[in-house]
Amino acid sequence: MKDLKDKILAMVKSDRADIESTLKENLNPYLDLVGEIAEHILFSGGKRLRPLLMILSARICGYNGDYDKILSIIFEYLHAATLLHDDLVDEASIRRGKPAAHTIWGNSTAVLVGDFLLARSLSIAVGTENTRVIKIIADITENMSQGEIHQLIRKGSLELSEEEYMEVIRRKTAVLIQGACTIGAIIADAPCEQERTLSEYGLNLGIAFQMVDDLLDYISDTSVLGKAIGADLREGKLTLPVIYSLKKADSKNRLKMEEIIKNKNFSIDEFETLIEMLNKFGGLEYTEKKASEYIKKAKDALSFFEPSETREILLNVADYALKRSA
Repeated sequence: MKDLKDKILAMVKSDRADIESTLKENLNPYLDLVGEIAEHILFSGGKRLRPLLMILSARICGYNGDYDKILSIIFEYLHAATLLHDDLVDEASIRRGKPAAHTIWGNSTAVLVGDFLLARSLSIAVGTENTRVIKIIADITENMSQGEIHQLIRKGSLELSEEEYMEVIRRKTAVLIQGACTIGAIIADAPCEQERTLSEYGLNLGIAFQMVDDLLDYISDTSVLGKAIGADLREGKLTLPVIYSLKKADSKNRLKMEEIIKNKNFSIDEFETLIEMLNKFGGLEYTEKKASEYIKKAKDALSFFEPSETREILLNVADYALKRSA
């Protein structure tokens, strides 16, 4: 996977450099503190996946304008805003291997800087003077908020269904990636079929991306993942590996799993026991299988486009999303 990651990074090196500079140039905060906190979350090692997907989606549709880089950073600002808010809601202490913003500057300030980034995203969208773009950004913000609220009200619920889980990750994660791909097609004035195809690619990629994220919470380590292992469980988030395993376990083993899940102060040994049970009852394997199915759907959608370097990058991104370790 390192070879694939290096290959992708080499192919998008120029775009990433443009994104980095554009992110800095377009923050425009009135207060230095806002910029300091925003930069703490924005420049702490993010992959720039979402802005890159918008740029690549526009390019594969023949876009040759000069507004794609500025427009693309909307998706990084939106993503950073949700991270600031999520870390506070989840009482997380680590983000991307660094202290979460609220642990340094306090809860209120972190929330308000998240709000600033949401507003900044909409301000940039307005610059397009394209009502479809503005509506998509507004809809994304609404969906992500509702996804978080849905997850919050079901926090710690051992009865969370796979269907509910899928709806939460669609709203929380997939719509942002789907929107990046869709807006790329829109600014390129792409035909409806190209727009639909890229939207399908983005949605399926986004669902798989979150599934892999949830899987990594059980199979990665803190130094690689950039957050504490078992964080989802301690925060009361039941994700697909656990949901599936609880459904498949016999009553005795289910009770044992429930005891660990309900104890937010579970030990390392208990967490390792849970992982063994997730293996035993197929939760880890099932999650990887489902993520693979969504990646296949994403890649199949791209068959609509003729072979090109841009299509190759998008295909490679899908492969990397499935096999990454962080």
